[in-house]
Amino acid sequence: MTLDLPTFRPLESAPTFGLVIVGDEILSGKRSDKHLPKVIELLAARGLQLSYADYVGDDPARITSTLQRAFASGDVVFSTGGIGATPDDHTRQCAAKALGLPLALHPQAEALIRERMQDTARDQGLPYEPTHPDNIHRLNMGMFAQGAQIIPNPYNKIPGFSMGRVHFVPGFPVMAWPMVEWVLDQHYSPWFQKAAWAEKSVIVFGSMEATLTPLMEALERQFEGVKVFSLPSVDHPEYGRHIELGVKGTPELVAHAYPALLAGLHGFDARLGPELVRS
Repeated sequence: MTLDLPTFRPLESAPTFGLVIVGDEILSGKRSDKHLPKVIELLAARGLQLSYADYVGDDPARITSTLQRAFASGDVVFSTGGIGATPDDHTRQCAAKALGLPLALHPQAEALIRERMQDTARDQGLPYEPTHPDNIHRLNMGMFAQGAQIIPNPYNKIPGFSMGRVHFVPGFPVMAWPMVEWVLDQHYSPWFQKAAWAEKSVIVFGSMEATLTPLMEALERQFEGVKVFSLPSVDHPEYGRHIELGVKGTPELVAHAYPALLAGLHGFDARLGPELVRS
């Protein structure tokens, strides 16, 4: 039975972005994850923000349940890893299972994979043998959930795929990152908000988060749409024990909320350090 998913309806408001990172090698520590900071960077360059990230190993049941949540969320979710054709690659199959859809060889993916196989044979000075068992096996990389749309891969032509607003790319950064950029620019450019986000904060010494919480809550009530944040540190190499207290949101909101934050801090027995600005 297939799912009736909200993810297949057109976007009516700015999307929430999530990330799923698949692979035992990340959870075992054999490789360090590079996707999380890069996806944050790619989104920030377009005035967007990542709301959450999930890590999952190469366990089909866990991958399937994670993807079921992603499909049902209505969010824009990027999934990295596990779309190859080796025994430990399960993401393609799990995406189909999560949707209750059959796997099918995507015609455009097949053409691109065959093109890649011909390129490889030519580079090696060998004849292209379309019926060779290795080449037949490679076509599994184009077996996607029925109805998938492909994501072009500028590195080696082996595509990723999209199901609604969940987008699947390889685990290799050299392939995954330009594919994520393509998806963003192709499908979500109406939501880009360049220069529409700002953050200002100040280093606060000699205070506790609990003491500052009423001020933070009052600021969020007063300036709807602004997020007030506190980042405590006990062993910062430059500032030592302190709290970075700030506001983030549109430049217009921040321009009003930040002076109110500073004014509110004057009522506390705290020493203020450097001010930080990010945009």
